[in-house]
Amino acid sequence: MHVKIIIGLILGIAWAFLSSYIGWNSFTINWIDPFGQIFIRLLKFIAVPLVLFSIISGVSGLSDISKLGRMGLKTLLVYLVTTVTAVTVGLLLVNFFKPGTFIDEQQRVKNRIEYEQWVTQTTGVGVKDGVSYLTDPAYRDVVEEVTSPEALERMQQEREQMIGSQLQTAEQSKETPPLQFLVDMVPENIILSISDNGLMLQVIFFAIFFGITLIMVPKKHSQPVIDFVNGINEVFLKMVDLVMKAAPFFVFALLAGVIAKMANTPAEVFEIFKSLGSYSVTVAVGLLFMIFIFYPLIITAFVRKLSYKKFFKSMSPAQFLAFSTSSSAATLPVTMECVEENIGVSKNVTSFVLPIGATVNMDGTSLYQAVAVIFLAQLHLVDLTLGQQLTIVLTATLASIGSAAVPSAGLVMLIIVLQSVGLNPAWIAIIFPVDRILDMLRTVVNVTGDATVSTLIAKSEGELLKS
Repeated sequence: MHVKIIIGLILGIAWAFLSSYIGWNSFTINWIDPFGQIFIRLLKFIAVPLVLFSIISGVSGLSDISKLGRMGLKTLLVYLVTTVTAVTVGLLLVNFFKPGTFIDEQQRVKNRIEYEQWVTQTTGVGVKDGVSYLTDPAYRDVVEEVTSPEALERMQQEREQMIGSQLQTAEQSKETPPLQFLVDMVPENIILSISDNGLMLQVIFFAIFFGITLIMVPKKHSQPVIDFVNGINEVFLKMVDLVMKAAPFFVFALLAGVIAKMANTPAEVFEIFKSLGSYSVTVAVGLLFMIFIFYPLIITAFVRKLSYKKFFKSMSPAQFLAFSTSSSAATLPVTMECVEENIGVSKNVTSFVLPIGATVNMDGTSLYQAVAVIFLAQLHLVDLTLGQQLTIVLTATLASIGSAAVPSAGLVMLIIVLQSVGLNPAWIAIIFPVDRILDMLRTVVNVTGDATVSTLIAKSEGELLKS
């Protein structure tokens, strides 16, 4: 299956370039891309009920409730460690390669003056680092160009057009009380929670609570419910099997549509990546390090019978699907199947650890946020102190927990991270053109990280069936 998915992926990219070259982009978007959207919808509608019934099944199968608490604590701790590691890797790479300095110096000066102007408008005072390009006579011509009424109007229009409602969403997230995430975990209406993929944490909370309650109810009353839940769970797992049989075709359609929407000609596609190439390469190096070095090292160190090659062979269907869909939630059913059937992690662990991971463990998103913030600061000649970079580590870690497991949700969280160190949130518009491709790669990191943590927890609990 993973070989067929790779073929579908390559053919999808090739078709997108061919259709843009011969002018068939409209055909691709109208007649091929819809099948890719259907694929994502199929996986998403399976994901929520599968999480619900898998967790209930897994929790109700535990005879010792204390084991659930121990497993939950281990899960959150390991997820926290991998997330902080990802942010740290991102900061080290971006400070070493300095991708923001690969841009024309004159353009960086313009960017700096725009930044100073934004700070003055926002705070009423100048920049705090003691260096002002806005008042430097040497840059008078650039200042006049950047601060002209026409330039200001254009900047405002671009800002409104590129960001849309994302800034408002980030502001709402920023203003919420520190313990609001705990309140948001508890559903007001479980039917409403099940109907919204963005409320996965509420579904997880309900499922765990329901499963614990089943353990406490006398066996004669709980057994029929447990049998029903297990039966429903098997049905949804079979749905995953059926959908995956057509995955190569769906992946072809999805990739063809994604690239066809990005540009009308092959030259435009290449130009998009050339202008932001240094940034894209830095993010990609960090993400590939996490996928091919960090996670395998952890796995081979703690689970000696699971070799490097076997781990990737076991997880490849989920990884290629994550790359195609850019959604941890949509990939979750396949991730669960790969971890259970190929690696041998017990259902008790996968049904508990993986849904939580798809919701709160966003290593790829965290790494990308760290690189993006420093890159944008370098692009605007802003030097961030060590304290500000430590703030990025903390904010990116916390923001990744609240990041929805859907395409490009990390952009909203990036706004919060930018604001935490006093940078202009409108700068996210700069990295929009390459975000989609990088989003695909960081989703692979997220899914691989979930599988790694799940395997480690299973090993520590003696639930790794094939070890």
